[in-house]
Amino acid sequence: MKKLLVLFFVLGLFSTANAQFGVRAGLNSANFTDFESDPRAGFHVGAYFRKDLGLISIEPGLQYSQKGHERVGATGSPAVKNERLNYVDLPVLLRVNFLPFLNVFAGPQGSVLVSRKLEYVDGSTETTTEPIKGYDIAGVVGVGAKLPLGLNAQVSYDIGLQSANYYNQDVKNNVLKLSIGYDF
Repeated sequence: MKKLLVLFFVLGLFSTANAQFGVRAGLNSANFTDFESDPRAGFHVGAYFRKDLGLISIEPGLQYSQKGHERVGATGSPAVKNERLNYVDLPVLLRVNFLPFLNVFAGPQGSVLVSRKLEYVDGSTETTTEPIKGYDIAGVVGVGAKLPLGLNAQVSYDIGLQSANYYNQDVKNNVLKLSIGYDF
């Protein structure tokens, strides 16, 4: 019951005239910290609400995001080629609007692991999510720009704040995102 009341409160907060709904999609470059691997390209897609409060805006969102890593020149038996980790991200961003068209933002992000695909050099795959923690906590920082026709663009960086406990190794997800959005 408490969760339902909180949901109604949050929806009420964002249903006022200064609220903006939008969609966003873009490219990811993801990797683990302190891990011998190369960045993995992926994508993200989702939606957001933006509540303008003058100089600042509050923007919670929901997006599907591909993360992971690649191992160029992998060796061993069996040698790992690449790994894709698919998450649902829940960022809550605070934007500071410096100019009518430019803003910087930061905020926390919770993520839930929804699937995993590990590919070996020999072509075999593994899809179990057991070797990695099922959730992630990160901080998001970035810069955004308003474009004509309701479009916006942003560059952001997700900084892993806790270990993903990948095969009991202390690694964190870090993701560079380039995005295009549209405000309805």
